[in-house]
Amino acid sequence: MSQINVVPYIDVMLVLLIIFMVTAPMLMQGVQVDLPEASAEPVENQDSEPLIVSVDAQGQLFLNLGNEKQVLELATIRERVSTVIRRKPDTPVLIWGDRAVPYGQVVTVMVALQEAGAPSVGLVTEDPN
Repeated sequence: MSQINVVPYIDVMLVLLIIFMVTAPMLMQGVQVDLPEASAEPVENQDSEPLIVSVDAQGQLFLNLGNEKQVLELATIRERVSTVIRRKPDTPVLIWGDRAVPYGQVVTVMVALQEAGAPSVGLVTEDPN
């Protein structure tokens, strides 16, 4: 009676695990933003990857779709977010606003995202602890 040798499968699984552990931190790319600190409850874990609009210290806007290092206009971000929300309405939308950005500019981005169809817009902060 023949038996299946599972040792090679275990080796492959361990190699894949190491590859995923090494590449996972590289997936969180984006624009360097100095987030404000705030004590807040974390957002519940979503199955879908969120759309992240970053506002750097100079007030430039970036979106985590396609080329993340490309500066985008607010109208372009509104259009792209609207397209994604139409395809997947439950996609979470988050804003990474630098602490040096005026509050009014972050509110302008929030309004544009809600006009694009985002049901709710979250603000990302750092834990002060």
